[in-house]
Amino acid sequence: MFYFIVNKRSGSGKGAQTWNEIMEVLDAEHVSYKAWVTEYAGHAVTLAGEICEKEDDDICLVAVGGDGTVNEVINGMTHFERVRFGVIPTGSGNDFARGLDLSADASVNMQRIIACSRLAREENRRMDLGEVSFTGGEKPRLFAVSAGIGLDALVCKKALTSRLKDFLNRLHAGKLTYVILTVQSLFSMQTMDAAVHFDGKGGRSLKKTIFIAAMNFRCEGGGVPMAPDADAADGKLSVCSASGIPKWRTFFCLPFLVAAKHLWIRGFEVNNVTECSIRLKNPMVLHADGEYCGDVSQLRFRCLPGKLCVLANPHFKE
Repeated sequence: MFYFIVNKRSGSGKGAQTWNEIMEVLDAEHVSYKAWVTEYAGHAVTLAGEICEKEDDDICLVAVGGDGTVNEVINGMTHFERVRFGVIPTGSGNDFARGLDLSADASVNMQRIIACSRLAREENRRMDLGEVSFTGGEKPRLFAVSAGIGLDALVCKKALTSRLKDFLNRLHAGKLTYVILTVQSLFSMQTMDAAVHFDGKGGRSLKKTIFIAAMNFRCEGGGVPMAPDADAADGKLSVCSASGIPKWRTFFCLPFLVAAKHLWIRGFEVNNVTECSIRLKNPMVLHADGEYCGDVSQLRFRCLPGKLCVLANPHFKE
């Protein structure tokens, strides 16, 4: 049995059109399924929790939406050992889908998901998840793509309510939202001094921190390769940071960041770790998979190795 959580509003309405295409595939393949449509922010968390409590030893749960919908579903999931997770991307960034190398064709993705569901669980792909705990948070937040503080988090917060994002989505250019908002935010944001500990070892100080991003996949923000060598199956997070760089020079670094050549520049670095603790002098914006979590001054990123079984087998051929 397939269980779908559908965000018809994702991608400025693209989700509704995509869901119609998926239903045609399901009917043609004679697949049994149930579907729920999200009605408000956070609804997918509740729906995922209810689905995971069903008396079913093999729950094939599929999210139809963007990275925000994926994040909500993952945070609502329980009994991970009984769940296999699939995604039909309909958002503007779609970094989760990019990380799994999913097709841009919804029908192709659905056919692959169906094929993967017919395999034994041990033949399906497993991936790590990240977890961020922070001051003021009731419980840790899971993330699949990335979580971070500073510039990338500020851009994600603005994108959630951006009219520009809706406009560009209608032109099928939603990725430009993040580029434009990054340039806009770069000169207005406040940098912050941070004390960082990797894997519980001796601390280090990052002066004038612009961002610290814990990456599970290599890209965030609609395809920006923050951690070019990140691997979501290596049991580690790739913590990318930028600090001590004058803002005017950072602007000229953006093309190198987009081209994955930023690690040649002094002030950028990536550390592959299982855990990272951060203490800030003053609060900064925190995001998890593009979802605003709050302004925090103390936080910890942690990798959860092989936590999620995904219906995206890299060996499956059309």
